[in-house]
Amino acid sequence: MSAILEISDLHAYYGKSHVLHGVDLRVEEGEIVSLLGRNGVGRSTMVKAAMGQVSAKGSIRFKGEQILGLSAFTIAHKGLGYVPENRDIFPTLTVEQNLLLGVKKGKVSRWSLMDMYRMFPRLQERQHTAAGVLSGGEQQMLTLCRTLMGDPDLIMIDEPTEGLAPKIVDLVAQYLKSLKERGISVLLVEQKLAIALEISQRVYVMGHGSIVFEGTPADLRANAPIRKEWLEV
Repeated sequence: MSAILEISDLHAYYGKSHVLHGVDLRVEEGEIVSLLGRNGVGRSTMVKAAMGQVSAKGSIRFKGEQILGLSAFTIAHKGLGYVPENRDIFPTLTVEQNLLLGVKKGKVSRWSLMDMYRMFPRLQERQHTAAGVLSGGEQQMLTLCRTLMGDPDLIMIDEPTEGLAPKIVDLVAQYLKSLKERGISVLLVEQKLAIALEISQRVYVMGHGSIVFEGTPADLRANAPIRKEWLEV
């Protein structure tokens, strides 16, 4: 397998604050990788750096090409999708209008509106509803699907299950599995250990801006000291 995303010796900063300290991480083609860790350790900063939204140095290669230093717009057009934690929807536009905004000009997508509606029937029921009045779970579905309409080769998703009811969490897990079935790679930033261990091929654990563990879900299940020190509340 070849890496679709390869991050090496990544350092990131907010002003004078040094947040990431030499992070190494890779995602293979068609793989789901989870990045675990407590709040404030730098996980969101890492995906923002990959998306060109944070000042960083080191190396970020996507499909073999160096993307560090490129604009977020350029990076997105190269096929890197990003679902931020804050569910960036357009509240006055309808569900369907939001979805259509995800389509990239001049690119034929593997995904259609009907694919989205099949995945999340609730979005079809609310296709003509203003996105601003949707529930948190519906807004999360919409954000996931709008990113997918841009036909990314890899999608980075930051805390998609935060604050969602268990039933919606299960839907999100099915969504992530369906991406893998279509050959799309996923980098999942997640706090819920159960969902990460269920759907991932590999997991990383971050602590204090560095990677403190890399391995399979089985490796992490077997490593009680790492879970206790870096994951358990």
